[in-house]
Amino acid sequence: MSQSPRSPSIPDEATLNVALLGPDEQRRKVVAGAIAKRPGLKVHEFSSFPPRLEDLPQMLAQTYEAVIIDVDSEPDYAAALAESLCASGRTYVMAYSASADMKRAVHFMRLGVREFFTLPLDPNEVSAALVRASTRRPAPTPQGEKKNGRLFVFLGSKGGCGVTTLASNFAVALAQESDRSTLLMDLGQPLGDVAINLGLTAQYSIATALENPNRVDGNLLSTLVAKHSSGLSVLPAPTELYDVQATKEAVDKLLKVTRDIYDFVVVDAGSRIDLIDSDLFEESAVVYLVTQVGISEMRTANRMIIKYFARRDESLQIVINRDKTSGALFDEAQIAKALTRHANWKIPDDYAAARRTRETATPMVMVDSPISQTIREMAKTAAGVLTEKNGKRSFFSFLR
Repeated sequence: MSQSPRSPSIPDEATLNVALLGPDEQRRKVVAGAIAKRPGLKVHEFSSFPPRLEDLPQMLAQTYEAVIIDVDSEPDYAAALAESLCASGRTYVMAYSASADMKRAVHFMRLGVREFFTLPLDPNEVSAALVRASTRRPAPTPQGEKKNGRLFVFLGSKGGCGVTTLASNFAVALAQESDRSTLLMDLGQPLGDVAINLGLTAQYSIATALENPNRVDGNLLSTLVAKHSSGLSVLPAPTELYDVQATKEAVDKLLKVTRDIYDFVVVDAGSRIDLIDSDLFEESAVVYLVTQVGISEMRTANRMIIKYFARRDESLQIVINRDKTSGALFDEAQIAKALTRHANWKIPDDYAAARRTRETATPMVMVDSPISQTIREMAKTAAGVLTEKNGKRSFFSFLR
């Protein structure tokens, strides 16, 4: 009696994270059912495509080793989405269709899609494809080594723009939404307000690390960091006036150590443009330039963008804080002209939420409000995290 051929199995070395993108629930469930019981897989279903390709950060490819796309739902958009993912070179892209359309299959394969399935699925074909996806993923980081943590820097066009409030709440949201190790560093000297914003009482501060860069390592850092209830680690500024010069060398050493330990490092840089030559503003860092709609703020932001950030694209995120929906001094076109580009984020002007934060030392993102919703969208976009909707995972409508 002959035995049916065994399906190849996924290697046991590590779990293969698979994102299944399918707006059509019936087709998505068919594919999910075919792969969900395969050993070594962790499947995440998403019931919608991102509203815009700009909302699909490269971090998605860092989160999922394999992505499977429904090409029957919005074919043109699915093609553009597949091409964008394939261009990253970091993920194994597959597609499926209910139609045995050879031209469509060839079109997607030319875009870089590695596997194209037709419903009903052939279990052995799917298993073999998943094995290929598993063997082609990047090699794991050797034990004792760690990839450089991602760096997010909040910089104000001038004092009083709300940099600390935004950086603190962004960091809390990032830690919660990503469930990855996150550090918030306060460089707002001589007196930073990160700890006050988060209601923390810290025994030590960043001053020790900046004074003794040669001593900075994981052990020293662990004694200086305070822990917030959200899971966020915080390296606060001194609570007293402290004459500490944050030299380029000291900042660079601190960043190196923290990024070796944490997945995400968020920095409240205040208006410290004097550190422009440090690793704080290296090309891989995402800089959130915070400004307000006012002549002085936008003029300063314009000068900073032209002089320091003109060559940056997505790594420079313009954030307009305390945005008023009505009675604004300038319209969208005037603001974009002044800033040389459109703003990426607009934080609503919500005095009640800001006041509640000051009085209770509770981060705004911990209480639902228009401000917290926008900041959480920022954090999810930064981390490449997709959100739950109606019980299914879906892309969040990130940007305005």
